[in-house]
Formats: sequence, C-alpha cells, structure tokens
Amino acid sequence: MGIDKQSDIAANIQIGPTEIGMVRIYIEADGGIELPLDFDPDEAEEIAEELRAAAEAARLMSDGGKPRKKR
Repeated sequence: MGIDKQSDIAANIQIGPTEIGMVRIYIEADGGIELPLDFDPDEAEEIAEELRAAAEAARLMSDGGKPRKKR
C-alpha cells in the first residue's frame, strides 16, 4: 500500500512523552496490532514539521490552491 492509497483499516493513535525522555507515537489497529514508535525530541519535532507541511499541501489540494492564514 502506498501513501496515496485509501484503506479501510481503522486505527487509534496516541502521542506522548515516555519516562525516559522519548516521544512515543503509539498506534493500535484492528486485528490486535500494537505499534509503539519512540523518537528523541529532535526527531519528534522533525516529524511535527513534516505533518504540518503535509497538512498544508493537502489543504491546498482540497481548497483549490488557497493558502491558509497562519495562527
């Protein structure tokens, strides 16, 4: 499955700090799949920047190219 393919798989996501100073993205999907992903804070910030950039690109695609005002 590629990044641009739709899926019927449902999943829950939780994000938070661990007790050893990492940032955990925890994904729980149908079928008993549990996927804990730990990142150091710098990596987590890079992921956050990539998420923001992807959200803006998706917004531009769905809004016909109108950029959104920054908060």
